[in-house]
Amino acid sequence: MEPKDKRLATPWAAGVAGVVFAVLMATAIVLVRIALPDGGDDVSVDAGRRGAVRTALELLPFAGIAFLWFMGALREQAGEGEDRFVSTVFLGSGLVFVATLFGAAAAAGTVLDESGQQGSPFGRDFAYALLTTYAMRMAAVFVLTTSTLGRRLGVLPRPLVVLGYLAGLTLLVVGSNVAWSELVFPAWALILSLNILRGRRPAAARPAART
Repeated sequence: MEPKDKRLATPWAAGVAGVVFAVLMATAIVLVRIALPDGGDDVSVDAGRRGAVRTALELLPFAGIAFLWFMGALREQAGEGEDRFVSTVFLGSGLVFVATLFGAAAAAGTVLDESGQQGSPFGRDFAYALLTTYAMRMAAVFVLTTSTLGRRLGVLPRPLVVLGYLAGLTLLVVGSNVAWSELVFPAWALILSLNILRGRRPAAARPAART
C-alpha cells in the first residue's frame, strides 16, 4: 500500500513543478531577450536593462530547481515499465540542459560588469550561444524522449505526444535561427503540466485504483 500511496502524489508534484518551471523560465527568457537584443555592436546596457537581467538571473536558479523536480517526478511516473535506453537519454538530456542553463546565466551575468563600457560583446554572445544553441538542443532531446516514454507507457494522450514531437523537432532544427523560439520549451512544459494536474493517469494505473 505504501508504494502506491507515494506514487499517487507524484502526478501532482510533477504538475506543480512543471508549471513553476514554465512560468519562471518563460519570464527569464523574455527579460533577457528584451534587455539583451540579439545582434548589434552596442553592448552597453542602461540601468533599466541591467535590472531586467538581474531579475532574470535571480529567477533561473529556481527555474532549474523546479525543472529537476519536474524531471524526477516524471521519471517516477514511468516506474518499472520504463525503457532503460530512452530513460537514460531522458535523464542525461535533462541534467545537461540544467547545467547549460546555469552556464548561460553565468555568462549573461558578465554583461552587468561590461555595461559601463563599450567592450567586447563576448558575454552576451556566449550567453546566447549557450541558451539558444546548446540548452535548447538538450531541451529538444528531453521533449522527444518524454513524448516517446509517454507514448509507449500510455501516460500521455496522443495529441500531447504529437505536440511534443513537433515541439522537440522545432527546438532541434530551428535553434538560434528564429528569435524567441526558446519559448517553445516552457510552453510545452506548461501544457504537459496542466494536463497532469487535470488528473490524467497511466492506463495501467486505473484498474488498480478501482480494486
